[in-house]
Amino acid sequence: MTIEASPSAFPSPRRRGSTRKRRRLALFALVGLVLAAATALVLTALDDTIVFFRTPSEIAQRGEVPGTRLRLGGLVKAGSIVQDGATVRFAVTDNARDMPVTYKGLLPDLFREGQGVVSEGVLQADGSFLADTVLAKHDENYMPKDVADRMKAQGLWKGDDAGAAK
Repeated sequence: MTIEASPSAFPSPRRRGSTRKRRRLALFALVGLVLAAATALVLTALDDTIVFFRTPSEIAQRGEVPGTRLRLGGLVKAGSIVQDGATVRFAVTDNARDMPVTYKGLLPDLFREGQGVVSEGVLQADGSFLADTVLAKHDENYMPKDVADRMKAQGLWKGDDAGAAK
């Protein structure tokens, strides 16, 4: 007695391999799609916090809530630096609006009036800023690009483009 197998009873190795390949490809495509969606969601959620700093005018316009941690950038207002022991008070300005800043600690050597500054800290209920970090520009020709761009957009920065950070 002879048993004949129909061709559909035993799929060819070629057909089986292409099915595995398709499954693997589908799995990679699904993983890629999930990663792309997760990345999009994270970037959307972080949209407001990705900004390196905000100027005093931007903080006022956005109506930031007291207790919000952020970075404040601008120029140190002339005549505003008052040192009382380890506590330093000064104002950061974008020439449209000023924000008083209080900082306890050592200031960078190049911190002075009229220079670019970025302070990290917390917005206070009275509208002032309590800084825990103060960063000053590194030489007399340097203005952080973000600070210069924002001040130029407001028509307030007249500095030399060659001195701005690239």
